[in-house]
Amino acid sequence: MLVRVQNAAGTLAERVLIDWLRTWKGPGDPHGVATVNCSLFQADRLHQFDAVVWTPNSCVIIEAEALVEQVSGELEVPLNGPWRVGGQVVTLEGADRRTPLDASREHTFALQSWLAERGLGQRVVHGAVLVVPPNGTNLRVRQLWNDPSFQVLLGDDQRKLADYLNALASQGRAQWTVNDVAMAFRGMAILPYLPSPQDLVAEGFGGPVDTTLWFGGPQQAQAEAYVEQQVLAAQSSGRSLAIRAPWYSPWELYPKQSEKIDMGRAFLRTTMALGMLIAFAWVLWFVLSVLLTYAP
Repeated sequence: MLVRVQNAAGTLAERVLIDWLRTWKGPGDPHGVATVNCSLFQADRLHQFDAVVWTPNSCVIIEAEALVEQVSGELEVPLNGPWRVGGQVVTLEGADRRTPLDASREHTFALQSWLAERGLGQRVVHGAVLVVPPNGTNLRVRQLWNDPSFQVLLGDDQRKLADYLNALASQGRAQWTVNDVAMAFRGMAILPYLPSPQDLVAEGFGGPVDTTLWFGGPQQAQAEAYVEQQVLAAQSSGRSLAIRAPWYSPWELYPKQSEKIDMGRAFLRTTMALGMLIAFAWVLWFVLSVLLTYAP
């Protein structure tokens, strides 16, 4: 699991989550990339995420909260309203007036809508709440509702979160490609934390690589090197190679930023291509005129 931390908040729940994510290096552990403490501006509102985990099969928004009181028993989690243990409302570490479940629903729907606007609406986004109890607490979670898109997990054992992510991975085919992850990082303004294509491929993400999605980031050179390696590998195996556009190509200077059609960039590409064609025709006419006029 690749872990990217942006401006760590330093809360107990966040520290526990980061430690767990960074220990997942084995073949049986979840694979993917996790961003901690990131945000998304959607529908005129800023949504602050404790963590977002991308795997080749899923995307999960994690709300990490720590219990303040030393309580034991059954943690009742209703669909709406405060959480209780033995009829007593529990206090969480965060200052948010919403319950973690309410925050998870809002954040999940916001990211799902944001992805749909960029042609990735078929990607399923799950919500999970990680509740970290104090040491020595004997606690169980009882969800008073059933929704496969949301899950409340007790943060007393990292295997519970790992098993949850592995269960999501076993439910369907790979949905997230290398380019999908890069597009999400770029759109969420966390391009400096975007891993290289080599690292994403090692975590199980597939698909072709569009180097323009890494343009301007610290891994741009790595992305270009990866594509060059792929070209050399294709050349050595005898496959036909596609002609790469030069840097001054309209499609390189004004690349696609999402799967949706951007009329502004399309107009710039078309105008520049027509201008280059007209300039080429004028130069050709000028050379032919000089040759016909002054040739012996």
